[in-house]
Amino acid sequence: MAKSIIGQEQVINRIISCLISDGNLLLEGLPGLAKTRAINALAKNMDLGLSRVQFTPDLLPSDITGTEIYQNQGEENFVFQKGPIFNNLILADEINRAPAKVQSALLEAMQERQVTVAGTTYELPSPFFVMATQNPIEQEGTYPLPEAQMDRFLMHVIVNYPSIDAELEVLRLVRSEEKSTAEKVKKEVEKLPKDIIFQAREEVQEVHVSEAIEKYIVALVYATRTPEKYSEDLAKWIDVGCSPRATIALDKVARVQAWLNERDFVKPEDIQIVIKDVFRHRIVSSFEANALGITKEQIIDELLSKVAVA
Repeated sequence: MAKSIIGQEQVINRIISCLISDGNLLLEGLPGLAKTRAINALAKNMDLGLSRVQFTPDLLPSDITGTEIYQNQGEENFVFQKGPIFNNLILADEINRAPAKVQSALLEAMQERQVTVAGTTYELPSPFFVMATQNPIEQEGTYPLPEAQMDRFLMHVIVNYPSIDAELEVLRLVRSEEKSTAEKVKKEVEKLPKDIIFQAREEVQEVHVSEAIEKYIVALVYATRTPEKYSEDLAKWIDVGCSPRATIALDKVARVQAWLNERDFVKPEDIQIVIKDVFRHRIVSSFEANALGITKEQIIDELLSKVAVA
């Protein structure tokens, strides 16, 4: 994946972390920062099906979940025609452009791993991973995601511009790809089997989390709910703290980070590396924080400085 997505190592890390953690990912970034290319690179390197859904204001829930079609072939009946949600990897492009009904249909799929159509429930394939993207600019005609749905995303990752050196590599990579296409050179990529994901999940379950680390995770989440106990600034900046899903998510992702670093135990650094992506969309900042231009990242940095490792 890193050969296809230059200068976005953090994005690759978070995609793999969410996939192994059996969670969903929200990527936010300006156009052209390889958000779509990232999920395509994952599908290209793994034996997983990919569905891309371009979210628009006129999208219907049935466009995602599928619908029942009337057939008259000897016997009159209705047959369920599966929608694009029935795949392993789902790219929900510009998710905030879809209306509430579509968001609701996607919410059930993300949380329950199932969809309900005409009173019948259908199980989704496993593994199942939703990567949604949204654009921080161009807010005309968008439907902001409700907090309940935001909470369903394991992580909310901000995609930034690549460095100068990385962008130079991007230029050369695209040029070489265009040359390969022009010459019609096809290279077969050996794909990893999907079973490797389930094996990784089993190994992550064996990663040890000490009691001190558990207390550290809970203390960080609890500090967002009672910020006045930690500092005056936090009390002024935080309106609503994180839900228990943040505790579960931080534990999951920290164990994956330890596993990716070839360790069988979690260190405080594993938590500190991913905490912004886990807390960013779960903390509701106050009007005062927004007025002063205090970002969620600054709030979480203040949080880390005030909460000590147990």
